[in-house]
This record gives sequence, C-alpha cells and structure tokens, in this order.
Amino acid sequence: MGLNVVPAEDPKTVRHFTRAVLRDLKALEQMVADGLIESGVRRFGAEQEFFLVGDGWRPAPLGVEVLERLGEPFTTELARFNLELNLSPQLLEGDELRKLEAELNTLVGRARSAAAEEGAKLILTGILPTLVQSDLTLDNITPRERYYALNDALSKHRSGPAYRLRIEGTDELLIEHDSVMLEACNTSFQAHLQVSAEEFPAFYNAAQLVMAPVLAAAVNSPLLFGKRLWSETRIALFQQSLDTRSGTLHTRELSPRVRFGDQWVRNSVLDLYQEDIARFPVLLAAEVEGDPFETLERGEVPKLEALQLYNSTIYRWNRACYGITEGKPHLRIECRALPSGPSTVDEVANMAFWMGSVLGMVKAYGDVSTLLDFDDVRGNFLSASRVGLKAALTWLGDEPVSAPRLVLETLLPIAREGLIDAGVFAETADHYLGVIRKRVESGQNGAVWTMRSLAALKNQGTQTERLAAVTAATVRHQTDGIPVHEWPLADLTDAGGWRQHYLRVEQYMTTRLVTIRQDEPIDLVTFLLDRKAIRHVLVEDEDHCLVGIISYRTILRLFAQSGLGGEVEERAAGEIMESDPLTVAPDTPTLDAIRLMRERQLSCLPVVKDGKLVGIVTERDILPIAYGLLEARLLDEEA
Repeated sequence: MGLNVVPAEDPKTVRHFTRAVLRDLKALEQMVADGLIESGVRRFGAEQEFFLVGDGWRPAPLGVEVLERLGEPFTTELARFNLELNLSPQLLEGDELRKLEAELNTLVGRARSAAAEEGAKLILTGILPTLVQSDLTLDNITPRERYYALNDALSKHRSGPAYRLRIEGTDELLIEHDSVMLEACNTSFQAHLQVSAEEFPAFYNAAQLVMAPVLAAAVNSPLLFGKRLWSETRIALFQQSLDTRSGTLHTRELSPRVRFGDQWVRNSVLDLYQEDIARFPVLLAAEVEGDPFETLERGEVPKLEALQLYNSTIYRWNRACYGITEGKPHLRIECRALPSGPSTVDEVANMAFWMGSVLGMVKAYGDVSTLLDFDDVRGNFLSASRVGLKAALTWLGDEPVSAPRLVLETLLPIAREGLIDAGVFAETADHYLGVIRKRVESGQNGAVWTMRSLAALKNQGTQTERLAAVTAATVRHQTDGIPVHEWPLADLTDAGGWRQHYLRVEQYMTTRLVTIRQDEPIDLVTFLLDRKAIRHVLVEDEDHCLVGIISYRTILRLFAQSGLGGEVEERAAGEIMESDPLTVAPDTPTLDAIRLMRERQLSCLPVVKDGKLVGIVTERDILPIAYGLLEARLLDEEA
C-alpha cells in the first residue's frame, strides 16, 4: 500500500489511525448500502509463498538478493529465506484455471533461475523440514520497516518475555522464542475468490463449512524442528506465533489474532470488520491521507488504506478483503489455510476444490449457517488440521463421517457442479478435481508422503540427513511437475554429501538427555551410566539450567579412592560433579567444537541456549565425521 508503517505506540498516533480505520469502515458501509461494490463478476487469484534453501538443504537467507533479480510480481516476506509472488486475477470461467497454473509455473521457474544465480534453490512446502530454531533470529528478518514494526508491536503487546509454543502430535514441541520470527516457519498458497456484497454472508459461511474437508485432503506440514506434530502444523504454529494473550485473566475470553472465527456471518461483510475492531487494538499505524467520503463525493473509488492495513494484522483463516480491480471496488474471500506445495498442480487443484466447494454448497443449500452448529464447523477444522485424512468430521446430518468418504462421495461432486455452473469447462474441472480424487483414493497427500518417507528412512543416517533427504526429494519432485500422489518416497541419497549435515553442533547433537538434580544420590548416577550405556550425566536445576556434569571417569576415580562400599553411596551428585563445565551454543561450528574438545581434552560438550540446557555433543557423535573424512581421503588417494 506504500504506507509508512510504524508500531502503534504513541497514543496520539493510535487515536488518529483508529479514527481513520473507523472512517474507512463507515465508508465501506455506505458503499455496500449504495450498491457500489462490484457484482456479477467472479474472479479468482492466488499468492504463492516459498522458501529458499542452500547448502545442506538448509534455509538460505538470500531473499533480498533474489528479489533484486526478479522484481514484480514478487515481493518480500518476513524472513530473508522466504519470498512471495502474486498471480494475476482471472475470471472464473472456461480454461482460466489452466492459464493460472501456466502463469504460476512460469513465475516459479523464473524464481528458480534467479535463486540458482545466488547459489540457492526454491521449495514449495508449508514448513521447511530442515529449519532449526537458530534460523529464526532477527539477523534473518527481512530489512524492511514494516517487519521491524510488526516485531516491535507484537513484543509490546505480548503478555510475557517470550513467545511460547506448545504443539502435541506424535512428538511434543515445547519451546520459547524471543521474536516474531516463528511466523516465518509458515508458507502458504493463498486463494482468493471474488464475491458480491449481497452474496458475501452465504459464500463466506460456505467457505468456513468446507474448509475442514478441503484442508484434510491438502495437508502438507507435519514437521517442525524435526518433531512430528499435526498433519498441518502451520495451523497451530501460526496462531501461537502471533498470540499476545495473557493466561492470567481468570476466566475472561480473549481471542487470538490468528483465528477461525466464533460464529456465522449473519448480515454482511461488515460483521467481520466490526467484530475485529471490537476485539483487537491497533497493532500497526500509518499516516493516511485523504477522506474516503470526499473521494466518494468526487465519484472516485476510495482505497480504504487504513482499514486494509488494520485488516492485514488480523489473521482469519478465511479473511474478508477489499480491493480495486479495473477501477471498481470489490470484495474477496481469502483462504489462508492452504499450505504451499507439494507441487504447483496440487496447489491449483486445492484452490479449484475449495472454490468449487464454496460455489457448489451455496448453489445446493443457499446459506449453510442453518445446517450445522458453528462449533462443529470449527471443531472439524481443528480435527482436519491435526490428523488430515484420518479425521472424522461432523457434516450436515450431524453424524461423523470420515474425511475421505466426505470428500469422495459428497464434496467432489458438489465442487464439480459449482465450477461448471460458474462457467469453468467440464474438462478443466474434472482435471483438477481428478487430482484431488486420486490423492484421496491413494491416501497420499503431502503430509502422508513426508511421514512415510521418514518412516522408511528411520534406521538410516542421522535425523538431519533424513530431513535433508525429504527436503531434497520434495524439490526434485516439484521440478518434475508431478502431483504428490505419484511421488516415490524419499531416499537418503537425495540428501547429497554427508558433510553438509555436520556443519554445526545442532545438526547432530543429542537432545534426548539424561539429567539429574544436584541433591540426588550417586547411586542414581551409577544406575543411569550403566543402564543407559552412557558416559556422562548432566546435572541441571529446576529451571533446566546446567550446573554441572558427572563423567564415568569421575565415578571410577571416586570408588578407586574410597574402596567399594559405604560412604560414597551416601553422597549427593552435587558434591562430586564438575561445576560450570565448558559449553557451546547450538549454532557453534563443528570445527570449533572439535578444536575445543581437543585443546581442553574433553570427551563431551554440553549445548546451552539462553542459559538452558538443550543438548550434548560427545566423542561418539564426532566419530561419523572422522569416519567420513577418512573414507573421503582414501577414495581421493585411490583415484
């Protein structure tokens, strides 16, 4: 929008901008009442977000450099390793879906070439499997004023000193982070569908209803920081990464800025804007020139820049958007829940399925808000996010139905009718909906393919190598242009050379730690050393801060000095531990860690971040590196 965006800190600035938002909302209300919003036209469009990866299939913070080679319609995202492209709006008719896919492939191809010139690759994926928490420092924030302002604003509004993230799936992830950069883990394929003001409530409600089964078929983000979480982990991650609520206000209900919603739309698009303004304070502000009512009096179309900026800080999974195309104001429903990837044809198929389902449900049932309780619809969305095609969803008969059965027997025929009724060629509708059908029948969407690949690689290589293999195979299959239901599983050879997976200690450190407290008995130490077949026990306090380390050699020396009985077993671990041991950070280069171990004659290095114990690197972890280097040298000599 070209606005000079700043955090909403100064009370006078906040008041001035809030008045501008309210003025824009009143102007939109008048435009709706006067019939000025474009109707009778059905356009669609999309925004494609993607990651850049480099050596070891790790995130490559080269977005600014790649963007300089690309220009429009590409733009920056929050992190230096993300970019976005905006597709041209199309009329929903004829063969326009294929034209949009062709444009998408052309632009993605341009981006691949520009990335290659900077030594990087492009990947379409909801969450990059090889991301680690140290990638999310403010060093990797895109140097644009808007992103700094967003981080400052959210930091001011959040309730505690850190962003807390807790997601449970097969594994559990529980971390704290110090900036808005957690949001940069997400990339999506955002679909837009233009609707008139009169029909907005019915179409928006239908979009809410069908979101769960559409997402169940489309899930593509089962991993975060190597943890197996939700089938579409983006849903939980995005909400928690921007959550500023306090948990200390007794039973008061506070809404997160990232949300599905609480109720059906009853009257108009204004319901959504009014509810948001009532619930959420201004986060970002800007100086907005002009008066929308004066613009209307001149017979011109107001941009409503204040309302649009405010709306950009409220992240509904189906969001109402105002825009201007060919000089005419319009309304769109923006679907934000669909992930990036697995392939461009999968993405366009997901969009076609979503749009067709929305159109078809309204054609078949009118306003669906009378057919199902909204709480069931929201519950369906969360269930689909957690388990994808394994979800049991409540549908119009109030009885749970499996997601595959609902998609195959009910929603795909409805989506086909919706697309054809809009003017889409039957052959085109069948092509994209056929991708969804084959995907669901095979049971392999992006999330399932990822988990099946990891399961097949379970006893091969390190976790870092396995995640790199999945990432590399994703890039290869995307370049081939085949839909995910046809993808063979990833192979460890996809990961490339082993060297790239041992550059930093966080790539191979042990995180499943055996620890004790300093007041616990030495008997427990000897028990753990023996039963766990380890050579070091770490001593931490109740806040998980490292306070000491006890090695196998320490125990041997202690018993040798005092004989085999008695008083030794009565002593506490804190009495014999080595206090304040040498530690390293997760992003410490491996060569630096090896140098420290050799110079200090250490057999291990605890890994600490922000004072907390997060891992350990031992001689055993270093052995694969030494083996690999020796093997490579011998092969070079033989050659």
